[in-house]
Amino acid sequence: MKQTVLIVEDEMEIAHFTQKLLEKEGFNCHTCYDGVSAIRYCQQLKPILVLLDWDLPEMDGLEVCTRIRKLNQSPDPYILMLTAKGEDIDRIVGLSTGADDYVVKPFSPMVLVARIRALLRRTLREEERAQIYQTEHFSIDLNKHEAQRHLESQTEMLDLTAIEFDLLATFLSHPGRVWSRTQLIDKLWGEDFYGDERVVDTHIARLRKKVEPKATQPNFIKTVVGVGYKFEDS
Repeated sequence: MKQTVLIVEDEMEIAHFTQKLLEKEGFNCHTCYDGVSAIRYCQQLKPILVLLDWDLPEMDGLEVCTRIRKLNQSPDPYILMLTAKGEDIDRIVGLSTGADDYVVKPFSPMVLVARIRALLRRTLREEERAQIYQTEHFSIDLNKHEAQRHLESQTEMLDLTAIEFDLLATFLSHPGRVWSRTQLIDKLWGEDFYGDERVVDTHIARLRKKVEPKATQPNFIKTVVGVGYKFEDS
C-alpha cells in the first residue's frame, strides 16, 4: 500500500516537480497551495508525511504546522519543512513549532527523497522494538502510539509530536543510558540526516516542557555535560 504524502507549496512549478518526483519514488501524493487547504486535506487524507513550505500566503508554514499538531490525529504525521531561510535561528523556530525536519531551498531531489526516507524508516524500526516501555513515572505504548505520565497518583496522557514520542521511547527503552547527540540523531532520523546536531537540543527542550514538573530543573531528562543526555527514573 502506497504511503500518502501531502505537499503544501504555493509555487506551482515547485509543487508539480515535487509531486512527480515523489510519485516516481512510489508515494501517493496530494498537493495544495495554501494553509487553510492544507489543514483540511490533512484531516481528510491523514497523510503519513506533510511536506510543508514555510512561505505560504495568508497563513505561513509555521502557523500551519502548529495547527496540524493541534489536530491530534492518529497517526500524527511527520512534518518536513521546506524553507528558503538558512539561518540557524530560523531552523530552530521551525522545529519548535512541531516540524520534524527541514530542507533548505533550493534542494537536491536526491537529498529531499533521502530525508523523507529517513523519517519514514523510523516507523518501520518501531515495529522491531518492544511494544510497551514502563518506568515508575512513565509508560509508552508503541502499538497504540500513546505516552502517559504518572505523578502523584494521577495519570496524564502526553500530547507529543512524532519526534518527541520517538525520543521519549528511546529514553524509556534504556533508562540510565547516556546518549550522545549523534546516537540520538541516528535513532530518530537515520544515517541520511544532513542537519545540525543542535536540532537534538531543540527537541529535548520541547520534550522537557511536557514531561518535567519544572523544565528548567529536569528530574528525568538529564544533561551529561560534554556527552549528551540520559533519562533517569526508577
